[in-house]
Amino acid sequence: MPEWITKPWPWYVAGPLIGLTVPLLLLIGNRTFGISSSLRHICAACLPAKIPFFTYDWKKEIWNLFFVAGVLLGGILAANFLMDSTPMVVNPKLASEMATYGIDNYNGLVPSQVFNWPALLTTRGFILMVVGGFLVGFGTRYAGGCTSGHSIMGLSNLQWPSLVATCCFMAGGFIMANLILPFILKM
Repeated sequence: MPEWITKPWPWYVAGPLIGLTVPLLLLIGNRTFGISSSLRHICAACLPAKIPFFTYDWKKEIWNLFFVAGVLLGGILAANFLMDSTPMVVNPKLASEMATYGIDNYNGLVPSQVFNWPALLTTRGFILMVVGGFLVGFGTRYAGGCTSGHSIMGLSNLQWPSLVATCCFMAGGFIMANLILPFILKM
């Protein structure tokens, strides 16, 4: 396998490729880029109940389900066939900071002492995985889209709500990483 396909691509290549999906989707079929809406389409297709939020013609958005299936399939193919044999290395500054919280074992880039099934039954694991997952889902619904939809598609279309949402995503990320996460990791 050629090295250029197994190594991470630099931001100046990957970023414009992601950015070019916006005009491509608009030109091909007047479609907007976003991932979180696919969950709504799946629920609309699979739930027999007549819940008003899921009662719409989801078949008009089936292209989005194919897009998400392609993302999933691409991830599976990359993980199984395009993996770089070089082990992932955590930045030494991050590793030393995480060691102060008792986290010194990594599975790739994931701290295995925090993200595993037994850890889910601890207070710290429950907050990080269950409460965090709920908050991500709630925030996505409350903001009317996810980071990819707002930050990539919405900003490129000069939409004011997407600018507000992206600023809130960034502020929330900074607050979480610098103020709340250290408190949770001490648990």
